[in-house]
Amino acid sequence: MGHAKRIEDHWSKNNIYGLIVSTLGRMSKPLNGLTLEDLAPVDHFHARGFPATAELADHLPIKSGQHILDIGCGLGGPARYIAHRFQCHVRGIDITKSFVATANKLTALLRMERQVNIEHGDGQHLPYPDSSFDGAYTQHVTMNVADRAGFFREAYRVLKPGAFFAVTEHGLGPGGDPHYPLPWSSDGSGSYLVSPSRNRTILEQVGFEDIVVHNTGNKYLAGYKMAIERAETGNLPPLGLHLLMGDTALVKMRNAAKNIEEGRTHPIELICRKPH
Repeated sequence: MGHAKRIEDHWSKNNIYGLIVSTLGRMSKPLNGLTLEDLAPVDHFHARGFPATAELADHLPIKSGQHILDIGCGLGGPARYIAHRFQCHVRGIDITKSFVATANKLTALLRMERQVNIEHGDGQHLPYPDSSFDGAYTQHVTMNVADRAGFFREAYRVLKPGAFFAVTEHGLGPGGDPHYPLPWSSDGSGSYLVSPSRNRTILEQVGFEDIVVHNTGNKYLAGYKMAIERAETGNLPPLGLHLLMGDTALVKMRNAAKNIEEGRTHPIELICRKPH
């Protein structure tokens, strides 16, 4: 089995759209009046969900009318949020076909097809011409990327001179091998963590500059602990990321928190730029 297929199989879920729609029905949320806020608890399918997307967006120099790329866009929540917030155009690409199908259905429900387009593809082989985008971001995708240098080279290639590139991820910490299962890997297969310093070195070698790295570990630890407490006390909301993580959600969150506490993982937010 190829690398791309293994990663897709790990993330793929059956009838995600149906699960979301049925949950919205139980919440008495009519589909013809849905808002970004209604879907935000579930369609930002990465660590810390919507708050992490909003915080990243606070740091991005996006202007109205620009064309932005979301690499590993998942269910499209971040792409739709960015497009709405900045009145720009966002193209998303994801390796998981079930995510792409669901993302496009949710985009249609919100009547955002003119601003957001999502397609199936591999971030290590982007199907776009050189210098196509004014900026790009990838949220908690690189942990599953075997050829990180190739992934970054592709992002560099499709960006216009002067464009930004942003990465959020759980980097490798100095505390030893992570405990599994985790959201991005059940047993360590398909997991390719690197340290923040190594990440910076690879970006510099590819050609990026003005690299700024923020340690986000405390925020992620607090987020995991809050989710764990809600799960353990039966106070999870009807609509949330736990719907997509399935029966192993709680053990994955406990391990994710433990890894941060023990220095086995090192969550970061990183923003850099392609030279003019």
